[in-house]
Amino acid sequence: MLMLRQNPHDAYRKVQVNARILGSDHKDLVAICFEQVVSELGRAIRANEAGDSTSRSDGLTRAIAAITALEMGLDRSNPVAGALEHLYTAARETILDCVMVFNSEALGEVRADFAEIGAALAGSN
Repeated sequence: MLMLRQNPHDAYRKVQVNARILGSDHKDLVAICFEQVVSELGRAIRANEAGDSTSRSDGLTRAIAAITALEMGLDRSNPVAGALEHLYTAARETILDCVMVFNSEALGEVRADFAEIGAALAGSN
């Protein structure tokens, strides 16, 4: 019943992401989460420009969920864990600040950071 209330594009995207997740190892899951942050922040920015508060909120929520997944999977013994934890915390705070007062520029910066790191991760595989 829930699927009937969803936008067909959202339902397709969810199935596509779930299929990728099922066949993924740890590195692939990290890449998927980075892609989700970039995609969902872009969605929130576009939705804000269009005046679509529902999609804007959904994009922000999904970006936070992807960041939370990245944080939960962080290997604290890795030398870069501290820097990543700082990145995730700062990104979450920026996104949460944008719930009340939307700031496309700040979200664009977070999005660019995650896109750059995601591309570097993809290049290292």
